[in-house]
Amino acid sequence: MSGKPQAHQVGVREVKFGERVRLVEPCNLYGCEISDDCFVGPFTEIQSGVVVGARTRVQSHAFICELVSLGEDCFIGHGVMFINDTFSTGGPARGRRELWRATKVGNRVSIGSNATIMPVSIADDVVIGAGSVVTKDITESGIYAGNPARLLKSKN
Repeated sequence: MSGKPQAHQVGVREVKFGERVRLVEPCNLYGCEISDDCFVGPFTEIQSGVVVGARTRVQSHAFICELVSLGEDCFIGHGVMFINDTFSTGGPARGRRELWRATKVGNRVSIGSNATIMPVSIADDVVIGAGSVVTKDITESGIYAGNPARLLKSKN
């Protein structure tokens, strides 16, 4: 076999940064917006079109795919994975963006390490336990955990 592999540039490119953003490299950020006073840890990927709200912290090894918006004052734990492809056709969308779905995370949301967030909407003032899998919209403030994630304690 011969030929050159197709290489993709890694690093930080075409990112709109707010004031006082702290970034620990290596990471892969492109075409996204990181608001004021945010922290982004190493070995993260934040893809095109993602908006990270002010004062949000994204810890190491997190993956935030296209069509995700994070509110203000959020905490995204180590290794959190956001998903935009639900395999609605029985397999991967293979770049067919019309099959992808969006995720909206409210303000003051904390997501524990190694959680997986499917395309959902998450209300303000929610805590999601480590290792949880969020498969449905979360409309009530509170503490959620499990696979699938379920309400453990309401904040109301």
